[in-house]
Amino acid sequence: MRLFIAEKPSMAREISKCLPENKNIQKRNGYFIQGDDVVTWVVGHVLHQAEPGDYDDKYIRWRPQDLPIVPDEWKLLVTDSSRQQFEIVKDLIGKADIIVNAGDPDREGQLLVDEVLYYVGNTKPVQRILLNALDEKSIRSALDDLRDNKDFHNLYQSALARARADWLIGMNLSRAYTLSERYKGNKVTLPIGRVKTPTLALVVRRERELEAFKPVDYFTVKVLYNHPNGVFWSTWQPTDEQKGLDPDGRLINKAIADSLVEQLQSGPDGVIKAVTKSKKKDVQRLPLSLSSLQVLAGKAFSYDPQTVLDTAQKLYEKKLTTYPRSDCEYLPPNQYGDRNAILNNLQSAGDERLAQWATDADRSIKSRAWNEKKITAHHAIIPTTVACNINSLSREERNIYFLISQAYIAQFYREHIYEQTKIVVEQCKEEFVANGRVVIEEGWKLLYKRQKSKSTTDNDEPDLTDESGAESDPKKEVVEEADHLPAVKKNDTVLYTDSSVEAKQTKPPSRFTPSTLLQAMKEIHKFVKNEDLKKQLKAVSGIGTEATRANIIDELISRGFMKTSGKKQVLSPTETGYLLVDALPEELVYPDETAIWEERLALMSEGADTLDSF
Repeated sequence: MRLFIAEKPSMAREISKCLPENKNIQKRNGYFIQGDDVVTWVVGHVLHQAEPGDYDDKYIRWRPQDLPIVPDEWKLLVTDSSRQQFEIVKDLIGKADIIVNAGDPDREGQLLVDEVLYYVGNTKPVQRILLNALDEKSIRSALDDLRDNKDFHNLYQSALARARADWLIGMNLSRAYTLSERYKGNKVTLPIGRVKTPTLALVVRRERELEAFKPVDYFTVKVLYNHPNGVFWSTWQPTDEQKGLDPDGRLINKAIADSLVEQLQSGPDGVIKAVTKSKKKDVQRLPLSLSSLQVLAGKAFSYDPQTVLDTAQKLYEKKLTTYPRSDCEYLPPNQYGDRNAILNNLQSAGDERLAQWATDADRSIKSRAWNEKKITAHHAIIPTTVACNINSLSREERNIYFLISQAYIAQFYREHIYEQTKIVVEQCKEEFVANGRVVIEEGWKLLYKRQKSKSTTDNDEPDLTDESGAESDPKKEVVEEADHLPAVKKNDTVLYTDSSVEAKQTKPPSRFTPSTLLQAMKEIHKFVKNEDLKKQLKAVSGIGTEATRANIIDELISRGFMKTSGKKQVLSPTETGYLLVDALPEELVYPDETAIWEERLALMSEGADTLDSF
């Protein structure tokens, strides 16, 4: 007998439909039978880490003299609500000849099944199936490519290390800092989390930046020059030695700006000091990981990350999209052949824009997304070859399916090509710069231009113009670019025609929303305290995992450490949130240490670190 152990009943059912015996599926209590194959499931974590009190009764009461609590041997206990299913799985393992781990293709999916096998002392051979989608074609392909489960032992070790580290942090530091605050008279319980706490601290620090923010008035000087081939505006570039600049190089003395304009009006003509032209390309945006989908959907539809994950899970279970908890934005080249079926389906899915884009797609294009070296256990989230009727979906499902499909279709459009021109004018020994950009080929960005056509939603037209999904930096000035600059050459003379002195004011940083906070968790290298770590941690995929980040944010809100307000669900800390962050040392509220841990966990999954040393 071959036994498949899946993560949930829906996955078990789909696997059983695709097994080679092709006989009538027999449904039993807790499993399916298909010929000589049996498919069961574990319903999430049927085992959980023992509490301190399960190791020793003395730990039931919180006392400082008992800390730290470090188990000599780690205990797992059967979860009460899952006991019946656990006994079914245990009995089937005893009867099986071969076992197949059919957990989700990620760190936690590996742990969920492996920990049961270790717990019951299994010695039978174990294979691994990697399911990135639940449609019949994908399942049959995965069944033809079963791996040895031993190849994924390092991934299991990584998941186990993460679980034990979180236990040590949570159980010990929650007790330590709660007791500390209670001795001060604060009747609170402070749950400390390796990822949760630095995430909350990001929101607290941002709020304090806003409270301390004092806007700075500054001035820019713009000059309109006349050339025989046309006129153009340029912006003054003061040198570092220029008087009246603040530490960030902004002019804060208006009298200097006014004096400069007077000099220009009566001074010599300007001269073109330099002209540079360069043709540039923006390659196709990559397909979506869960995080990039959550950020994009937050911007386009104001969906919180958990809503996006839940909706993507529904689409996955309907076999319309691939595995949702993916941290990968690349695709395996062996799926390139599915493009015709997927694009043909999108032509008739019931959405005008998707249909038009799919029709106009160039199916001969192979973007950078098709890269075997970038694929781990899973790949980017894309539509499957199963036909979709968008009108049969809920509003949220339509919108998420639209974003996933849009990013997939973009792979079959050419690169966005433009010509960038920079003109440097010298007048009165000062430099003025004009930048221009002319689009030569719209390419894939055509799909992300704001349009007035009917949306896939019943609500207002979504904002899909920011194809990167990244949060803009509020401290950076936007570089102004003209659509067109006149043809000029070096040493040409230009005539001063007009000028303007514009008063501006620095803007405060934006408060986080759930989607931008999730983006910050993913790009945690931008928020570390130790500048030397930034480069080292840039390659780390942030803190938390694709599957847990949304839940962490939700838990911080539901437990009253931060709150949301307004249509955009802007986040701000509560008094309890401030208290928690202020009670802790920097090692716990800055992400440096936990980001380093994430790096080591990633190395462990690749066999370059060990559970014991971690």
